[in-house]
Amino acid sequence: MKKKPVRAATLADVGREAGVSAMAASVVLNNAGSSTRIAESTRQRILEAARRLNYRPNIAARALAARRIHAIGVAAVIDSGELNHYFLEVLNGVLEGAARHGQNTTVFALKDWQADAETRLASFCDGRIDGLILIAPTLSRAAARRLPRDTPFVFIHGNTHVSGIPNLETDEERGARELVEHLVALGHRRILHLAGPEGRLGAERRIRGYRTALEAANIPASPELIVRADYTLSAGRAAMRCWLATRGRRRLPDAIFCCNDACAAGCLEALAEAGIRVPDDVSLAGFDDNLVARTTVPQLTTVRQPLREMGSAAVEALIRRREEIDSGRRPRTRRVIVFPTTLVQRGSVARLRRRNRSG
Repeated sequence: MKKKPVRAATLADVGREAGVSAMAASVVLNNAGSSTRIAESTRQRILEAARRLNYRPNIAARALAARRIHAIGVAAVIDSGELNHYFLEVLNGVLEGAARHGQNTTVFALKDWQADAETRLASFCDGRIDGLILIAPTLSRAAARRLPRDTPFVFIHGNTHVSGIPNLETDEERGARELVEHLVALGHRRILHLAGPEGRLGAERRIRGYRTALEAANIPASPELIVRADYTLSAGRAAMRCWLATRGRRRLPDAIFCCNDACAAGCLEALAEAGIRVPDDVSLAGFDDNLVARTTVPQLTTVRQPLREMGSAAVEALIRRREEIDSGRRPRTRRVIVFPTTLVQRGSVARLRRRNRSG
């Protein structure tokens, strides 16, 4: 006589065993939305009941219920009025990665990360997309924690680290350090750094790399040689014009390290307006190695960030995170994924020539 097949345990069975509702069991075992709160003692009771009953989630049913639409969202602040080559490089990588996985891509433009970003990001997750990649978000930790937990998010160069949200970064401190070490090796000692905005994690890391390289060479890191700018051509041009207007040509630094290539291109314009030649009169370097670095005259020495590769990898991380949410597994996707940078030497940097200047 054949034995009857053993019926698989259901959420209702687990709930009865633990003395709670099936919904409460679902919240614990399926990682339901963050608005639901279960006491830790109750959570442990449910997990123990699931182990006793050998409960296994019905992944196929859960995937069907999830109603995935095979669309990825990409959100970024795009309001500077200038072509954002950083964003375009990352987006190209996202598009390539999405195409490999048969995913459509929707781009969402934000005015800034501080105003209504939380509300708008939540509205993006209203069924139009399966997950969202945020490019260079400056959300606070508290704001990031309030993002919908039933939707996967991935940050690229995020300003904060939050459990359950992978953050793809580059080793910006090391990249900046290696660039400044290269300048020092060519004889430059008075190195001006046009830094990124205050409060931006990447900007602070590049400043640390700059300072570390100078300290290792026994060169004082003078506060007057760190000037805040921004990641745009207009900001680089304005910062350099201001420097020249207040200090004059005779106090020109040996070299200028800009926070990114767009800033360096603007700096180059201001130097050209003043009749200052690069690299004959001053060396100039950027950061990113995007199209801008290859179209200036001379082309920029810079630090390459693998932005296209990061965009593609963000899609992979988003899909893995989505699978974790659908299956109810705890997050295993690495919280921080760090990519290496590469020094790229071009014509905007040369060995220091002795010049007759004071200061």
